[in-house]
Formats: sequence, structure tokens, C-alpha cells
Amino acid sequence: MAKSSAGPTVRSRRLGAELRRLREAAGLTAGEAGQAIRASDAKISRIENGRVAVRALDVGDLLTLYGVDDVGQREAILVLARETRRQGWWRSFGDVVPRWMEVYIGLEADASSINVYQSSLVEGLLQTPEYAAAVIRSTWPELPGDEVRRRVALRTSRQERLTGSQPPRLWVVLDEAVLRRPVGGPDVLDAQLRHLLDAGTRPNVTIQVLPFNVGGHTALGTSFTHLAFPDPDDPEVVYLEVLTGSLYVEKPEEVRQYRDKLDHLRALALNPRDSTEMIQSLVRDQP
Repeated sequence: MAKSSAGPTVRSRRLGAELRRLREAAGLTAGEAGQAIRASDAKISRIENGRVAVRALDVGDLLTLYGVDDVGQREAILVLARETRRQGWWRSFGDVVPRWMEVYIGLEADASSINVYQSSLVEGLLQTPEYAAAVIRSTWPELPGDEVRRRVALRTSRQERLTGSQPPRLWVVLDEAVLRRPVGGPDVLDAQLRHLLDAGTRPNVTIQVLPFNVGGHTALGTSFTHLAFPDPDDPEVVYLEVLTGSLYVEKPEEVRQYRDKLDHLRALALNPRDSTEMIQSLVRDQP
């Protein structure tokens, strides 16, 4: 049950899935489970979705309620519960990271495969510091300079995993509009395009461009990220960022729809070599 090859966020999802399975096997509602640990049914739902950490003491009470008497099974689940409370590296940025973003960063940190479609901005894992700062200032113009710098530092820290010893497979499809929008001005965009060319030479990074001439497609007006994990017991998840938070798609049939969208977009997009040539032409076209 308890596995060591993941961080606290993925472990929270494992724990939540196991607790949901045990509750349903016991024929209990979330409200009944909540009463056992003096919590609401909404909190039980967040625990079972892996969105919040839970005390080992409360997990023990839930296991008793669910009739889990086997000593080995209880201990494995309690060990997992204790590990979910271990802090990830991103907690040092807790002053600038909202809780909904913490969840995503934790999932991203454990993903073996990160697949992205971006319709308006360069994917965060591929942004230069100057481009990232311009995005942050445009999105939150009220932020003081120190907080902008902290958020840029967080984004840069997330990128370090791409060049680590066991980097994830990153596959990004960028709408052509992303390459032409002068976020931060022409010089910032030019440096960003050059950075994309450099990133695309890495063996674990694939960049494709979806040109304007494809017309309409299945993901018009949306951007999303699909994450897969090394352990097949950790289900895939799709992340969508909205203005005030985030949405997670985790039902297998819904995740499959997004995978199909990605396959459709990859088929429509320029292949990696032609995408590189388009980016190079735009770099040359910069005034």
C-alpha cells in the first residue's frame, strides 16, 4: 500500500483513494465518516480527493469506523498518512502560492509525463524569467515588485526538474498566437522564442506549433495540462487553470477525452522540425 516513489501530493491522492474505497466498502456516507472525525462531509470529500492533508489520528479513527482490523493494513495506511504531511520543496514559497496552486505543483513534481496545450501563453515550464515576470505583472498588476520576483523564482525552481537526473517527458503544443503575442515587449519575446528553440533540443522536450491556418479545432479557447505518473496506480489527471483557481479532471472517461484532444491537436500541429523552423523565422522577423 505505502509506496516511497512519490511526494506528499501524490501520496495524498493515494491515501484519499484508499479511504474512499474502504468507506464505500463499509456502506457509509461521507457525512457518517465526517462525524467520526468531527468534520463535514465536504472535508471528507477533499480528503478523498487528495486536496488536504489529514492527521494520522483521524485516519486511525476512520479505519476503525470502516472495520479495518488487520494490523499490517492499518499500519501501511497510517504510514502513508504520516508521509502526506511531509512538506514539499515548494512550501518555502508558501507566501506567494495559493493552496490550489500547491496541489498542482505537487502533482507536477511527481509526474513522469507532462502534456500541454497552450492557447495564449508560453507554458510556464518553458518561460524565461523576463517573460514570466511580464505575465505575472499583466495578470496581477497590483502585486509589489518583491512578490513578482518571488513568483518568478518559484517558476524557475519548477523548471529545474526538466534538466535533472530523472526529468519528466514534456510535450507542448503552442498556438501560433503564443509566438506572436509580444508579452513584455519585442525584446522579451525574442529572448523567449530563442529559449524555446534551445529547450526543444533537449531529448525529453517536444514542442509543436498549431498554426493559424488549421482554423477551428476541438480545444478553441482553452488551455490544459495532462499529467501522468510513474506508478500505474496513480491515476492520470488533467489540470485547467481559471481566473480565481483551478479545476482538476480525474474521472478516467473524462481524462480520456482530453487525451483524445491532445492527440487531435498534435496531428493538426506542425511536426517538431517544422515547428522549429517557424519559431526560427519569427526570431528573424523580430524588429
